[in-house]
Amino acid sequence: AVVSTQSTGTPTNQPSKQNTFGIHPLIQAYRIVQQTNYPISNILFVSIHFVFSMAEFPVQLNTTRKSKVSYFFNNEVGNYYYGAYHPMKPHRLTLTHNLILNYELWKKMEVYRPRPCTAEQLLNYHSEDYIDFLERVTPETVNHFGDVYKRFNVGDDCPVFDGLWEYCSLYTAGSIEGALKLNHQQCDIAINWAGGLHHARRDEASGFCYINDIVLAILELLKYHARVLYIDIDIHHGDGVQDAFYTTDRVMTVSFHKYGDNFFPATGDVTEMGEQKGKYYSVNVPLRDGIDDRSYHSIFKPVIQSVIDFYRPEAIVLQCGADSLRLDRLGCFNLSFKGHSECVRFVKSFGLPLLVLGGGGYTIRNVARCWTLETSVLLDTEVANDLPFNDYLEYFGPDFQLNPEITTPPRYDNLNSRQYLEQMRVQVMENLRQLQHAPGVQMHAVPPDAFLMDEESDDIENNRNPDIRVSQQDRDRNITKDNEYYDDDYVKDKDNFQLDNIKKKPWIKTKKKKKKK
Repeated sequence: AVVSTQSTGTPTNQPSKQNTFGIHPLIQAYRIVQQTNYPISNILFVSIHFVFSMAEFPVQLNTTRKSKVSYFFNNEVGNYYYGAYHPMKPHRLTLTHNLILNYELWKKMEVYRPRPCTAEQLLNYHSEDYIDFLERVTPETVNHFGDVYKRFNVGDDCPVFDGLWEYCSLYTAGSIEGALKLNHQQCDIAINWAGGLHHARRDEASGFCYINDIVLAILELLKYHARVLYIDIDIHHGDGVQDAFYTTDRVMTVSFHKYGDNFFPATGDVTEMGEQKGKYYSVNVPLRDGIDDRSYHSIFKPVIQSVIDFYRPEAIVLQCGADSLRLDRLGCFNLSFKGHSECVRFVKSFGLPLLVLGGGGYTIRNVARCWTLETSVLLDTEVANDLPFNDYLEYFGPDFQLNPEITTPPRYDNLNSRQYLEQMRVQVMENLRQLQHAPGVQMHAVPPDAFLMDEESDDIENNRNPDIRVSQQDRDRNITKDNEYYDDDYVKDKDNFQLDNIKKKPWIKTKKKKKKK
């Protein structure tokens, strides 16, 4: 029997036979026996009947266990600058991180500062000439390369700026280290909002992307997982990731994007399904202008549910490009913050190892809002709509809210009719029926990790200040539990506990000591 175990999440549209109550078939059989006064000897027969009658349909089991989340961010990654009029602003990562700090979401997850990647690690996918070029080129030396830089598609969209190599190595490191944590079961969900640059090719830059951190992270996941599912909700087609795995069945790519009118990158038609062993393992859902939450979910949820049921992935990589939001500088969709985050909630509900990455998004205040809200969704934590005081509060005026109400009419009408979406859904489902369920992989020796996990703990121990009892690294790894009575910022012993209570509660009277005569 093929049965999927999912954590509590948004109900999905399932066939009528599905166990919508999340109760195991054996438990249902026992209850029926009790209600109908069947002989006890018939329990086995009824149990077998229920198991086989529901074998084709997934069972959604409820669980109260919270996911263990690892969060990757390096303070330097938001300080780089593409140029004065360039739409890509890495500063959006700093805004996002600042909101996460001031909402105190960092206390509920392990925080890591990724180490920069080396050129050798990036060669796992990219060509040697291209990596050598990125490592050596600077704004001062770009003219010395002659026409070589044009071969790597470096120019207006992908400019050469100060610190380009450091920027690439930092945002890529978070994705690779997140994959490593998932491989070694040190977390259930890994977050790297700096990653998700899905357009970069093996030997050239494209669409503001230089290094394809997604491909490198998936290659790490494939060392321990037989099948990896990649989901892309950026408004642009994830062409770089699709091309990397276009001929293999070990990675299924699913992209929901704008298609037509020469919209960048002008790929991602529903007919692009993969080749050779990868045929039917590339799923593309081309959408039109102005799609809203209801229309988007009407095709996103059934497609993802069917992909999970057919493909049975062992890990998921989710690219959360925020340019599919309404009022994005370059986008033409009408998704709200809640609508975008609902996709994240739905993917999380399957309970599989999950790597969550950023991507596009060019109205930086909305990008920060969106990814902060989705961080709270991944942590199963509700946050207040009114923004806390933070270093960049002026960016979020005049409403100063996480999910502000937008009263202006949408810039684009919804051109995605119900008939069109149904046609796309039927075509995708028909392609999925051509698949062999859950393709296997031969046993092989596991290649070494891109980063040695022991090196991180060694670095922490070697750099530890003996004069500080609780180091910053220890604080970053500590997760505050929901049932904790005191804030974890303070280490309280018995005397401090009594003293703090007296200070915070002035109505507690203390006995005055009598003076000795």
